[in-house]
Amino acid sequence: MKRLLSAVTAATVTLTTLTACSGAKMLEAFAPSDSVIVERDVVFDREHDLALDVYRPRGADDAPLVVFFWGGSWQTGDRSTYGFLGRTLASRGLVVMIPDYRTYPAVRYPAFLHDSARAVAWAREHARDYGADPSRLSLLGHSAGAYNAAMLVADGRYLEAAGGSRRWISAWAGLAGPYDFLPLKDAALKRIFEPAEPLSSSQPINWVDREVPPTLLVVSADDPVVDPRNTERMAARLKALGRPVELLRVDNLRHAWLVVSLLDVFPFDDQVRSTVTQFLLHAPSTAPSSDAERLVRD
Repeated sequence: MKRLLSAVTAATVTLTTLTACSGAKMLEAFAPSDSVIVERDVVFDREHDLALDVYRPRGADDAPLVVFFWGGSWQTGDRSTYGFLGRTLASRGLVVMIPDYRTYPAVRYPAFLHDSARAVAWAREHARDYGADPSRLSLLGHSAGAYNAAMLVADGRYLEAAGGSRRWISAWAGLAGPYDFLPLKDAALKRIFEPAEPLSSSQPINWVDREVPPTLLVVSADDPVVDPRNTERMAARLKALGRPVELLRVDNLRHAWLVVSLLDVFPFDDQVRSTVTQFLLHAPSTAPSSDAERLVRD
């Protein structure tokens, strides 16, 4: 009980300012550690001085690979905040890579999408170095990070520019994502997305098609930061296109709590944690079947 109370206190501090280093370290301290190997500061883009952290199960061999994009309105945040997520998912059998991407005011749209795409390309190229299966590559994002993931799976230009293809992606999951958030009312967001021409081209919902991989969307009715209707509309659009989409609605979780609830030391309903974990663990392989490979060779 004392450990649980201390954990809740740590989470409360962290949620006050999720990107604070002390709060992030407190959360990570309660995540699984003995079964997880961590490699930090792995450079994936020397030109822009961008790195990622890798969390993998001990003895990982052909494990599913997940690239996680954090949120912060494309203005704040960094990978070090999310060690708790990396450790938790790795303890359940996933190899997790958490990259940084550049934010405003250093860059504006779509630079952070190109950064994210380069991270995915690097992750796939080096998957086997960390015991992961490159054909079982999924994307996971929270808030602005869910937007990044959505754009990569919906608009193929970004992964193509990184030398890849959105067909690389087995599945993707978005937590409290902004997918359809026009008109822009916030002054900073107006400046961030000003380069988009037309502005509607910056919205993931306008890009999704019948090639979007299996999708999990998680939303809380009590989110005061990103309108839950973003998720509802995205789910409806994907369903109308005939794409496999799972929508998980929860109550009583604020915006940041939705991602923190992936930790298993808090008295949350296990629904988010178990649904996200199982979805990522069972992502389908994008590798061609042996029959398809034989036809290509012939």
